[in-house]
Amino acid sequence: MEEKGKIYGGRALLPVVVFLGLYLGCGIAFTIQGAESAFSYMPRYVAVLIAILAGLLGFEPKRKLSEKLDIYLKGAGSSGVHLLGIIVLLAGGFAQATSAIGGQDSLVNLGITLIPTQFLVPGIFIICCLISTCTGTSMGTQVTMIPIAIAMAQGAGVSSGMAGAAAIAGAYFGDNLSMISDTTIISVKGVDGDMREKFLLNCKIAIPAAIVSIILYVVMGSQSAAGVAQEAGSYNLLTILPYIAVLGLSVAGMDVVLVLASGSVLSLVIGLGTGSIGFFDWAIAMGEGMENMFWLAVFASLVSGMMALVRYYGGIQWLVDKSQKFIKSNKSCQYVVGLLVMAISGTTLNNAVAALISAPVAKDLGSQYKVSNNKLATLLSIFSCAILMVVPHDSGCLLVQQYGGCTYLDILQYAYYPVLLVLFTCITIQFDLFSKKDKKEKEQSV
Repeated sequence: MEEKGKIYGGRALLPVVVFLGLYLGCGIAFTIQGAESAFSYMPRYVAVLIAILAGLLGFEPKRKLSEKLDIYLKGAGSSGVHLLGIIVLLAGGFAQATSAIGGQDSLVNLGITLIPTQFLVPGIFIICCLISTCTGTSMGTQVTMIPIAIAMAQGAGVSSGMAGAAAIAGAYFGDNLSMISDTTIISVKGVDGDMREKFLLNCKIAIPAAIVSIILYVVMGSQSAAGVAQEAGSYNLLTILPYIAVLGLSVAGMDVVLVLASGSVLSLVIGLGTGSIGFFDWAIAMGEGMENMFWLAVFASLVSGMMALVRYYGGIQWLVDKSQKFIKSNKSCQYVVGLLVMAISGTTLNNAVAALISAPVAKDLGSQYKVSNNKLATLLSIFSCAILMVVPHDSGCLLVQQYGGCTYLDILQYAYYPVLLVLFTCITIQFDLFSKKDKKEKEQSV
């Protein structure tokens, strides 16, 4: 039986309110003032540590601090959190090591070479989808591809807003789907789902939305892009093999830790074979990639400990109880989960953090209303990514405006994929699609 302390109800959410208030509130305030890197003035680590202190000192004042620290540490040091840390570190190491042997450049150049010039905008979308799915990062894809996409669009006389919207959508396509994306990993592990099953279910929703988006981009962008020559650098198919191997092994059902380890070793073998890197170059690249993801491993532990305090004092149960006022069925439960993670993602501008915060609530609601863990993971991933494709203050939108000299509305009017992704997800929920296997799994777990 789960240990519980004095029940504070909604007041137990104080740590979450403090964290969001400090991090988001300061970020918005400095943004209004026109400050650069507005969200860096109140670092997320400082905000969450203050929130943790609020959780430790704000409840049961007569109780020993050491006892309350034990509650925090049980959440922060759980086996699931440590496994998540290992996975995100391996994901960062794999992405950087494969990039070091030229894999990411080869993937970009191969895509540009193969895409016919008359399909410039849909080609940008497809390339970004491939890169983000293989690398698991929306930010890396946007930083790499948005300048290229804007330059190609301007040379072709195509709307920079359209090309930018396609690049942003493609970047988040993989962030939502990829098995090495931090958002996917957190969504799956946060609700005890299965990575392979979540991927397959997600594909049934995301791929049709992507296909319709491609058709719309073909219709809107093909004529103005006709006859434009695309310049691509050289590529080596061998350097792309680690990405292909990781995707293949993941779909085959291999444990994600072994998948990422295998992909990293393969990048070393190919790097040594092609002479592109030596062993220590590979080790340095792995280390840099892990350092890039280290913040998430530590932050996940801090947030999990904070949420353990919230749960202990009844905050999660209070949220579940309040949510039930809007939940009448399995379907409405899924809508509430989607809206919750979308709201947090849109305010924090971090889909991984949104999934991390929302997962405990989603799991409790899903258990009560018989929503499978894999479907919950899919909802967390989809809705947390979809909102970031359309909010004006996310990095992708800001990069497009910077490089393309266009307005937010210029981008938003071509944001087909996020709208279609949410629409197809709602259709899936409303008509209970792809649920036979989920129902069997739920019945077996009861």
